[in-house]
Amino acid sequence: MKKLLVICLMWVSALSMHAQKFALVDMDYIFKNIPAYERANEQLNQISKKWQAEVEAIQIEAQTLYKNYQNEVVFLSQEQKKAKQDAIVAKEKEAADLKKKYFGPEGELFKKRTALMSPIQEEVYNAVKDIADLRGYQLILDRASDSGIIFGSPKVDISNEVLSKLGYSN
Repeated sequence: MKKLLVICLMWVSALSMHAQKFALVDMDYIFKNIPAYERANEQLNQISKKWQAEVEAIQIEAQTLYKNYQNEVVFLSQEQKKAKQDAIVAKEKEAADLKKKYFGPEGELFKKRTALMSPIQEEVYNAVKDIADLRGYQLILDRASDSGIIFGSPKVDISNEVLSKLGYSN
């Protein structure tokens, strides 16, 4: 009796697994074909370069102060040495603080990236979800991520369908 029950459970389980539908998407491909995403990326790169230049300028000032200090150290009194050392440390701290402000975990670049990318990512997510609901997919995997997908048939890749739903034909 137990064997029969186990066999029935395995059979029902096999049928239910066979009935599940899945699809793949390539999020990198989708985002590369959305002009707004590419523009946002370019804008972020420009902002990042500008802020990096600001940080580097202050770091160069700190290095210049240090080199000048090394050249003058033998001619300075203890008070002058202390004042110059404090100025160097303050400039280095200013550079570190600015770097943290711009590039830290909750920095300006993170906030800017979230503001620019979140609406686009949400739009793509909603399109994928709509297609999943329409077609009855229980699972959609991103083939571009490091999820361990070794092979995915192009027949189950719905990336172009997602782009079409978003209004971008390819």
